[in-house]
Amino acid sequence: MKMNWGTGMVLVLAAFISFIMYFVVTMLTNKDYTQDLVVEDYYKAELHYQEEIDAEENALALKDNVSVLNTNGTWSVVLPKAIDLTEIEGAIHLYRTSNKVLDFEIPLTGLKTNEVIIPNEKMIDGRWNIMVNWTYKNVEYLFKKEINY
Repeated sequence: MKMNWGTGMVLVLAAFISFIMYFVVTMLTNKDYTQDLVVEDYYKAELHYQEEIDAEENALALKDNVSVLNTNGTWSVVLPKAIDLTEIEGAIHLYRTSNKVLDFEIPLTGLKTNEVIIPNEKMIDGRWNIMVNWTYKNVEYLFKKEINY
């Protein structure tokens, strides 16, 4: 059989499509490449996005905002000193972008000091999103930060 340029183009195109389909199938079936959504109910969460923006602006308006510190490999969240710890309600959410199983929450109730230490045993190396969401005197506040553990 004699092969002309048209047959060669068809063979190259078929090889290229097979190559792309191999990678698509590999990415969809391999468990190492799974990525989780930020939130399960995305559209419902988007309806409350303006409230989140307002809470972030409230936090930025504080004289002394939340800070995230790394002291000798131990991460801690320091709340503003002006807050009465008995009147605060909320939580510190730690979100792992690559695996939602690693996500965890630290409640902001019953605190003795303004510093909350993040347990090292729950953290693994990589990028984490920290979100501190609290209510103080019926005003909502929100602080967000990305860290590399």
